Amino acid sequence: MIHSTAIIHPKAKLDASVEVGPYAVIDENVILGAGCKVGPHVYLTGSTTIGANNRFYAGAVIGEAPQDVKYKDTPTRLRIGDNNLFREHVTVHRSTKEEDETVIGSNNFLMANSHVAHNVVIGNHVILANGALLAGHAQVADRVFISGNCLVHQFVRIGTLALMQGGSGISKDLPPFTIARGQNGICGLNIIGLRRAGLKAEERLELKELYHALFRTTAPLGQVLASAREKFKSEPAKVMMDFVAVSKRGVCRDFGKISEENEAEH
Repeated sequence: MIHSTAIIHPKAKLDASVEVGPYAVIDENVILGAGCKVGPHVYLTGSTTIGANNRFYAGAVIGEAPQDVKYKDTPTRLRIGDNNLFREHVTVHRSTKEEDETVIGSNNFLMANSHVAHNVVIGNHVILANGALLAGHAQVADRVFISGNCLVHQFVRIGTLALMQGGSGISKDLPPFTIARGQNGICGLNIIGLRRAGLKAEERLELKELYHALFRTTAPLGQVLASAREKFKSEPAKVMMDFVAVSKRGVCRDFGKISEENEAEH
């Protein structure tokens, strides 16, 4: 189950069912759960705890030190759940401080060359396509889809069932159920994702009305949000409104409104 060329620290804790491929390196403070498969040239390091049935493809680097000039080479942490796929050359960095941790939940799919920076928190059933980049302290809720070569700024939050179109970038929070387009723009709801998640037709309709009320208006967001709470009562609507209400960075705006403002400036 362990290739003869693999280098595994004697204090690393591997379940008896773990498979390790050629030239993989597993450091001292790594814990690997049942059924994990570690491919060739994978490097697992840091104080990293990994659950069951995770698979790491060739060249993945998991638990390496954060890319932060303030980091002082302390034994910081990374925690990974179950049933995740880490494709070729994925990089996941541990946290910057010992009391914190980088967290990846369960049933996620990180495609080739995607990057998860220090202190990022990823929920469950998330997909990061090839080349997607998450900067430090970003938070990604359940069932998010981040397409190829997308950029997520540090400290940004992405709400549940949101989707980022390929090549888009955000430095503001991306509301739940919405689709990111271009730079800090949104262009409607992730209708296919909502249907797959089992949201009822009336819930989807209410979200559409709420989207227009919140993101396709020139009125101050705080004022609009207060009136929206009086009108929209479904649980998905509450999720969207609560997300917007606590945003510290501001939220992405409707792409049509951004285009209108750009045209007005010229």
